[in-house]
Amino acid sequence: MRRYFPLDEYTRRWQRLEEAMRRQALDLVVVWSRSAGTYDRCADLLYLANYYGNQPGQGRRGPQGFAALLLRIGEPPELFADVLDPRADLIATGRVRACADTFEAVGQTVRALGKRRVGLVGSDLIPMKYWSLLQQHTPDTDWVIADELVREVRLIKSHRELDAFRRAGEVVSSALTALMQSLIEGRSEAESAGEAARLVARGGGHIHMLAVSHGPYLQHLTTDPLVGFSQQRPAAGDLARAWITGPMYQGYWLGPGRTVVCAAQPTAAQRSLLEANAAAVNAIVQAVRAGVTVRELVAIGDQCTATQGDDSNTLARQWPLYGHGNGLFFEAPTVSVRVGNDADFVLRENMVISIEVFLSRRSVGHTGFENTVIVTREGAELLSRTPMLM
Repeated sequence: MRRYFPLDEYTRRWQRLEEAMRRQALDLVVVWSRSAGTYDRCADLLYLANYYGNQPGQGRRGPQGFAALLLRIGEPPELFADVLDPRADLIATGRVRACADTFEAVGQTVRALGKRRVGLVGSDLIPMKYWSLLQQHTPDTDWVIADELVREVRLIKSHRELDAFRRAGEVVSSALTALMQSLIEGRSEAESAGEAARLVARGGGHIHMLAVSHGPYLQHLTTDPLVGFSQQRPAAGDLARAWITGPMYQGYWLGPGRTVVCAAQPTAAQRSLLEANAAAVNAIVQAVRAGVTVRELVAIGDQCTATQGDDSNTLARQWPLYGHGNGLFFEAPTVSVRVGNDADFVLRENMVISIEVFLSRRSVGHTGFENTVIVTREGAELLSRTPMLM
């Protein structure tokens, strides 16, 4: 196994982060990460140092699963690893400290450096217990919360990142196609999910969530919320909806979704709802290009869905949006004017975003589709290639 990105790409990332630090008058920043078998909070250190710690997680033995990167302008970053023997050949920086207690080690280092104004990235993932310990070690430090600092640097993808996304799209598309085809053939949710998981693993990805629901459970994201899929076999003629979400290659996230009819030909009413839902996603995707605002995309989504469904879709109410940015996790923007403050966000070339729509008709059921695309000047490059209608 070799490091996917060359060292000069990490150097450019550090330089862009230093520019952001200067804009905020920060000459010292500590970036925190939590991995420990999860992927939703590992992104910043994966991006900056290619570090992922696989400790089993926070427990009675101390703050396992938490690592940090200390960045000073003009110097290589220093990694505080939470495992005692990290893969040095994979890590992008040569300054690595293996720590039994990363919060204590970081606190002592910051205190010794004597910097009063220090940026902190990761306030939304540090437990209060360890935040209190960090403050005790740094009584004279003015911690400046800067959670968006690295996320903003990560928004525009390099050409090599985009190639990783294309590979990730191939992996998740093959898995989702197999999953939906298995449901169409009348197999159980678990059998269908198992085939998808096999293809994701073979392609170099990992599943964060494989969510399947059908028939009477479609108002929920999953039939069984504990694992994401049940042992049940949908009845012939049931609508079934599935999402595969996670880091599909080199940590880059996709989460496409589809809806099909199981073990039977769709009725006219089912076909109409499926086509309307797929058409809404396609219409928004067709409008995606550099220079377009979130508000413009939302207007298209509202127009497409205004007369095509009703208000019975629980998932549409839970997520009142038409998509989100993608990277090493979900990113800006949120494609919504109802949540967040991204309505006037302007899409830029080489961003990656997902477009999703949920629809319902009380006499028919609940559907959902999602696609992920690269933003270009000319339009959208589709990454999730599972057929919309199967």
